[in-house]
Amino acid sequence: MRNTIGRVITVVAAAGAAVATGAGVAGATEPTVCERGEFCIWPNEDYGGAIVRVALENTNPGECVPLPEGADGRSFANRTTRPVTVYQGRECDTEGEFDTYPGGGTYVPEAPYLVRGVQIWDS
Repeated sequence: MRNTIGRVITVVAAAGAAVATGAGVAGATEPTVCERGEFCIWPNEDYGGAIVRVALENTNPGECVPLPEGADGRSFANRTTRPVTVYQGRECDTEGEFDTYPGGGTYVPEAPYLVRGVQIWDS
């Protein structure tokens, strides 16, 4: 158990240092900084770069959450208990690509397209 805690602290510290310096965490295989109840998006593949968090505490179910300009997602994790739809467009329109991912622990290290909008759905 002690080794696991040390590993988590090391990964979180590395991620924090990477965000502070503007660098991504290259080769990260586990997005350990995404907490239960959150949908997390990273600008780099394999969960690298500054994380964007979306959760029910900061959005309503069914509401479109456009990512900030320049924060296009290339990897993401759904740690909510609800399905989440990711969109190619910031306005969550169905003109571009979109897919829904189940809740409970869906990890996508390489998004099939740039994610620019998100919707968390009711269960």
